[in-house]
Amino acid sequence: MNGRFKASGGAVGGGLLVAGTTSDAGKSVVTAGICRWLARQGVRVAPFKAQNMSLNSFVTREGAEIGRAQAMQAAAARVEPTALMNPVLLKPGSDRSSQVVLLGKAVGELSARGYHAGRQEQLLGTVTDCLQELRRTYDAVICEGAGSPAEINLRRTDIVNMGLARAARIPVMVVGDIDRGGVFASFFGTTALLSKEDQALVAGYLVNKFRGDVTLLEPGLEMLRGLTGRQTLGVLPFSHGLGIDEEDGLRVSLRGAVRESVVAPPHGAEVLRVAVAAVPLMSNFTDVDALAAEPGVVVRFVDRAEELADADLVVLPGTRGTVRALEWLRERGLADAVARRAAEGRPVLGICGGYQMLGERIEDDVESKAGTVDGLGLLPVRVRFAAEKTLARPVGEALGEPVAGYEIHHGVAEVTGGDETFISDGEGRGLDGCRAGSVWGTHWHGSLESDSFRRAFLRRVAADAGRAFVPAPDTGFATLREEQLDRLGDLIEEHADTAALLRLIEEGVPEGLPFVPPGAP
Repeated sequence: MNGRFKASGGAVGGGLLVAGTTSDAGKSVVTAGICRWLARQGVRVAPFKAQNMSLNSFVTREGAEIGRAQAMQAAAARVEPTALMNPVLLKPGSDRSSQVVLLGKAVGELSARGYHAGRQEQLLGTVTDCLQELRRTYDAVICEGAGSPAEINLRRTDIVNMGLARAARIPVMVVGDIDRGGVFASFFGTTALLSKEDQALVAGYLVNKFRGDVTLLEPGLEMLRGLTGRQTLGVLPFSHGLGIDEEDGLRVSLRGAVRESVVAPPHGAEVLRVAVAAVPLMSNFTDVDALAAEPGVVVRFVDRAEELADADLVVLPGTRGTVRALEWLRERGLADAVARRAAEGRPVLGICGGYQMLGERIEDDVESKAGTVDGLGLLPVRVRFAAEKTLARPVGEALGEPVAGYEIHHGVAEVTGGDETFISDGEGRGLDGCRAGSVWGTHWHGSLESDSFRRAFLRRVAADAGRAFVPAPDTGFATLREEQLDRLGDLIEEHADTAALLRLIEEGVPEGLPFVPPGAP
């Protein structure tokens, strides 16, 4: 199979852009599925997303920040993620502005108008250079679009959909979510709103989340081909729990898999209930995936104080707006509820921004520019926001078990007391975080993915909560993630026209694709 693709020595590898009729049509999942399918065929493949808007990010080994979806797509491709795979990351700070992360490093804040008015066009050369470098390195690069390619108000400055496809001369496959309804109109309308030059790159469609008998869909697919001159490259069935790490939703990938499929019973006599505060600008909420993957652990997001009453563990997650999230907790009575829990010795865990909120005070002249703000006062920690962002992939030891994670934060914590350091270097020297009573805090995202540490932590939580909960001894989070990625690869292999996909990736845009009027205005 690999011999069908480019040989080494500077040749450019094949490519495909996975676009969507809408946001959340399934572009991220389909891209990951194609990457896993190709990797299983021995093809050296890499994912790519020119511009991503997400509060869920990841740190590469070279210390670059990229979207978590691209990190998971790299895992699907069985390659190490790099900044080349997501050269532009936008991290919203409000409805109208975002932090711009370029090639893994934050370069400033821009309003939406300022970004689309000029900055975005300036980045086209950067993203095409990154794509070209990946295509020189890999046999194939599977690109993910953003939103819809038919957002005609943004076409002039587009660098992630048809603008990228035009610059790189790669074919485009449009994904539509049939579960939402109107998929035929969405396919036709998306194509008909593109210019003649853009339409010439749209090579076909992929139906996602189909329920029922596919033979009932086939007459419509034939009519769509007659109307557009383009084939449908597959019909993927609806399947629960297939989301990879989310970009901007509140769904949690493995939590969805646990809740929507047959849930394993608790290993002990009781379940453990985890309540995650759904703070504004919540980031890297994928941290709780590993908790939800444990049999007998029930995870839910909450935004009311009374919803904490029956929780055995409350998690304050990361956030792009720590001070704003603090205000939100206080306005809703959640701050008082968390303080009462701590006074009663009931477990609380803060991660990154959540850890900062649990401290005594925050000095923020960077993110919110609010100056000095009182924290919740539940941990002996003082936080000062630095201009430079900490980006790291540390390893250490916690509760006597090995633990690894990643750091993405402006806040620098000064720990002034506490019962113990949360994470140490294994020789008694503290690396991060602290504990005071039943309140824990750490800047490390992803630490709960370390299986032995997660089990040790849950045993402590169960003891403090008085629950007869026992972690299952054999839950392997990395194994579950691999199984999930394999399921995505299976979907492509079993339900897509893989021969047609290979032709597109290898040979590029087919000739003679007809124009569908009226085209872009």
